[in-house]
Amino acid sequence: MDNFVIFVIARALHVVGVVWWIGGVSFVTIVLIPGLSKIADEKVRLQLFEQLEGRFSFQAKIATTITALSGFYMVEFMNAWERYLNLQFWWLHLMTFVWLIFAIVLFILEPLFLHQWFREQAEKDTKKTFIVMKRLHYLLLSVSVLAVFCAVAGAHGLFY
Repeated sequence: MDNFVIFVIARALHVVGVVWWIGGVSFVTIVLIPGLSKIADEKVRLQLFEQLEGRFSFQAKIATTITALSGFYMVEFMNAWERYLNLQFWWLHLMTFVWLIFAIVLFILEPLFLHQWFREQAEKDTKKTFIVMKRLHYLLLSVSVLAVFCAVAGAHGLFY
């Protein structure tokens, strides 16, 4: 298969991965967490959140892996590693930073202690824990949407 065709497939997979991942973050942030916050029974709220979020977490891991592999391939194909040394490509840094945050949370922090810590906090004070979680999700979603916007605009020459 022609290398350019592989590059185009990698770019398409990259976009699909980002849509899948950030779309899921958007759903969790804007729909799931506020909806669950209205459930009066705190045990049911926590149990349902863990069940639904756990299913998304697995999908997010797949999507962030696809995004990483395709992004790495594109940078390698274009021999564009020097862009990380140039502030003109700040949007590439932002995109990579957002990916890194999610990768650390999904693959390191969540399995090692974050899941257990969240459960303990929610058992102590479910309402407060959901408020903190909601704010953190809104922050991550905002930075993610900004990164997507800037990456698309930057990749199409808006910032140079």
